[in-house]
Amino acid sequence: MATLQNIRSKGPLLVIVIGLALFAFIAGDAWKVMQPHQAHDVGEVNGDALSAQEYQNLVEEYTEVVKLMRGVTALNDEQTNQVRDEVWRSYVNNKLIEKEAKALGLTVSTAEIQDILKAGVHPLLRQTPFQNPQTGNFDKDMLNKFLVEYAKMSESQMPAQYAEQYNNMYKYWSFIQKTLIESRLAEKYQALVSKALLSNPVEAQDAFDARVNQYNVLMAGIPYSSVVDSTIVVKESELKDLYNKKKEQFKQYQETRDIKYIDVQVTASAEDRAAIQKEVDEATAQLATTTDDYTSFIRSVGSEAPYTDLFYNKTAFPSDVAARLDSVSVGAIYGPYYNGADNTINSFKVVAKAVAADSVEFRQIQVYAEDAVKTKTLADSIYNAIKGGANFVDLAKKYGQTGDANWLTSAQYEGAQIDGDNLKFISAINNAGVNELVNLPMGQANVILQVTNKKSTKNKYKVAVIKREVEFSKETYNRAYNDFSQFIAANPSVEKMVANAEEAGYRLLDRMDLSSSEHNIGGVRGTKEALRWTFDKAKPGEVSGLYECGESDHMIVVGLVGIKPEGYRPLKAVQDQLRAEIVKDKKAEKIMADMKAANATSFNQYKEMTNAVSDSLKMVTFAAPAYVSALRSSEPLVGAYASAAEENQLSAPIKGNAGVFVLQVYGKDKLNETFDAKAEEATLTNMHARFASRLMNDLYLKANVKDTRFLFF
Repeated sequence: MATLQNIRSKGPLLVIVIGLALFAFIAGDAWKVMQPHQAHDVGEVNGDALSAQEYQNLVEEYTEVVKLMRGVTALNDEQTNQVRDEVWRSYVNNKLIEKEAKALGLTVSTAEIQDILKAGVHPLLRQTPFQNPQTGNFDKDMLNKFLVEYAKMSESQMPAQYAEQYNNMYKYWSFIQKTLIESRLAEKYQALVSKALLSNPVEAQDAFDARVNQYNVLMAGIPYSSVVDSTIVVKESELKDLYNKKKEQFKQYQETRDIKYIDVQVTASAEDRAAIQKEVDEATAQLATTTDDYTSFIRSVGSEAPYTDLFYNKTAFPSDVAARLDSVSVGAIYGPYYNGADNTINSFKVVAKAVAADSVEFRQIQVYAEDAVKTKTLADSIYNAIKGGANFVDLAKKYGQTGDANWLTSAQYEGAQIDGDNLKFISAINNAGVNELVNLPMGQANVILQVTNKKSTKNKYKVAVIKREVEFSKETYNRAYNDFSQFIAANPSVEKMVANAEEAGYRLLDRMDLSSSEHNIGGVRGTKEALRWTFDKAKPGEVSGLYECGESDHMIVVGLVGIKPEGYRPLKAVQDQLRAEIVKDKKAEKIMADMKAANATSFNQYKEMTNAVSDSLKMVTFAAPAYVSALRSSEPLVGAYASAAEENQLSAPIKGNAGVFVLQVYGKDKLNETFDAKAEEATLTNMHARFASRLMNDLYLKANVKDTRFLFF
């Protein structure tokens, strides 16, 4: 279906839009209010629990939507994890909005949704296939037409593949519709909050002045680095006082873990490489004598690059093959050779070359009846009628189709796995001449095809590629497994693992503040079981067993160093940060005392002090912090002082980020801009909207969100 192809072509953008508005998934949680929280819950928000089954249902629903948009039959592990995270984030956001909207009396009416559909400009709608071909905008009439057709659809009277497409299309629209409702509620809440932050002409004038007024400033100062750290004494009482003062900054809203781990990646041995080289050599010799059924042959030798009997652009082949194509004649073999980029041994044969159209315009009539015989009879009748002069479009409309022409480009199928009816369909379109009519059997149906135009001719190739990764053997893996197992057995504690890892040839890695919401350890896929052990069973000082992970090429062991509970981090955990701040403050006090003792009254006198540095700063504004190269630091107070100081007036010593300095403005200027109150207020309004968006984080922190998905997924 053309509509399905439209969805897939807009998939990446649509996934982003839907991800931002996925609130539609969540509804009907009221029944859980009176239920106690069970061990099968994956999390909770504001005391409302989400069961593992309900969460899985949401994940499966969104998975089907993503698969439809991307035109794939399955998602890999990484994509599945993205879906799970998006569903969880959307659930949480929805519950947060739901609570606030209920308290404020915010709702979304049917009339509002109808107005949105009528306007047709909402990002969700603009990415649907229901678009007017002339304007490119969402067309409500096209949507209604589809809904009417779907309501009248009889699955028993149409091929299963078409019924499935219509059902998927309806599920997709249902998803969009629900998402639209929930996203509208979120928009209304965000708008309400942002409108509470008002801009005015006075604020607009201040913002304008802060941006356009510029100052040239002299700076002389003494960096904190000139004072030796060992000369500064920090008392325990000072650490405690500063900790109590800043305690709220150290609040931890979820429990985390500190771990040490060893990740062993198994690689091919020299013997493994030699064995694969031999296999490729033998397969290459066979490829040289093969003249037909390249698809089966390439599959039989275990190549990672399948053969499809279609002419492809050079760019559709692996990059190492594409770079060598033009140096090989038809029927000739290139290789074997090693490609370091993907760790493979390769060879290939150029089966054929041709100059062919890269874009083909065609139209079609899908024909199906109660059984295969009646389908063929009807298809032959339509085919002969068109051959005899009947109008293609009129016949298409007679059988409930438009007969409109569509373009098929190489980019739509290159790189995809094409076989069976799909291969037959694409081959027929590419091989047919302009205006040629084709009656093509397709499973339970027939398709009457007519090519109407061809353009963009390019050099194209059929290439049979043998591509074998240099993989480790079973023997190599078993040897690494046994060695690692023995090490773990001999070092059952974190203390012993730390003491003996290096001597045993293993690299010990650290990870601080590991969260249960993460999907892997050290970027290695398939470490869920190791994560589950870390958060569910482990005690500080313990070491896990051996976990096989990655692409069956990694082994990992984890040692739990410590648990950081939800709540305030202890003084011990943040004392280094606090100590650094106290040291800086005491250095500032010492430098200021030295400046006072020096009785400096002029810029040059400060400049000549021991350890002093100086700089000339130009085009300083209040709106942006000045970077002082002499101190290698950003210093916001420079702009603040310059905007208020008199010209040639020397400041008192100022405690900055990287040192204590004095400033003297020696010139002022102004950008050649005209004040536009409305434009400045609009900029401030946008800034306020960004501030309002941060409210979601505050709502999250207050909602006592618990995420225990790691126990199940």
